[in-house]
Amino acid sequence: MRSLLFVPADSERKLAKAQGTGADALILDLEDSVAAARKPVARGLAAEYLKAARERAGIWVRINDRGSGLAEEDLAAVIPVRPAGIILPKIEGPRDIDAVAQRIGQLEIAAGLPAGTIALLALVTETPAAVLRMPQLLELPCTRLVGLSWGAEDLSAALGAGDPRTAQGGWRPTYEFARTQCLLAAHALGIDAIDSVYVDFRDLQGLKAACASSRHDGFGGRLAIHPDQVPIINECYTPSEAERQQAQRIVDAFGTGDGTVSLDGKMYDLPHLKAARRVLRGFTPQESGS
Repeated sequence: MRSLLFVPADSERKLAKAQGTGADALILDLEDSVAAARKPVARGLAAEYLKAARERAGIWVRINDRGSGLAEEDLAAVIPVRPAGIILPKIEGPRDIDAVAQRIGQLEIAAGLPAGTIALLALVTETPAAVLRMPQLLELPCTRLVGLSWGAEDLSAALGAGDPRTAQGGWRPTYEFARTQCLLAAHALGIDAIDSVYVDFRDLQGLKAACASSRHDGFGGRLAIHPDQVPIINECYTPSEAERQQAQRIVDAFGTGDGTVSLDGKMYDLPHLKAARRVLRGFTPQESGS
């Protein structure tokens, strides 16, 4: 998934508008974008939206965190109508992921759904405890977990800190550490690494630069908070035609069976082959116009 767009689930207007954004995934949000008094409304509209959807493969739901006391109601409302996955926020550690994964499994059985139908993506840096427990994720036996993402604003609030960004727009050290931990954990688990939101939705040039840097670091997609961000995110996280052609040349060069090859005066070894294959897996022909 390249682009994952948050949509407040209590807004019928925004839900209707989200259908044509081109996002790889829509996240019907029951959490931060919904006021407390509107939570029941959001829950009901999310369930109705899923029931009416012709294709649910790209529709996810962000539930409220376990500590809120609302997660159980959220899950009970949406699991029977089969979202593609659940976004789990503000975890304290792997136990939260395990508990929610098990509860999803129970609700799948009750709804007559095949086991493992609904995926799980966790936001793993929104509490200090979660950041410190990140290595423990590698011991978590959860096949339902398909991706990790991170966030700075909730962590900043938990720390009683100020803006997590510097005056130049970069991350302050604490948040850069959290981001790196998320990235490494996702790759160690062999699942999707999804970068955080770019909060200034009007700064599309800044978003493009941030996405380019993010993809260079190893993230495969980004959370979005506005429809205008989606085309840029999709473009930035899709390998270009030039990248695809170069990757194919590298793969072809290794067809000799050698562990090291020379191409255009440069030496390539097996890590380069692995990277080239990753580019080809991420290439979507329709995105390049071919």
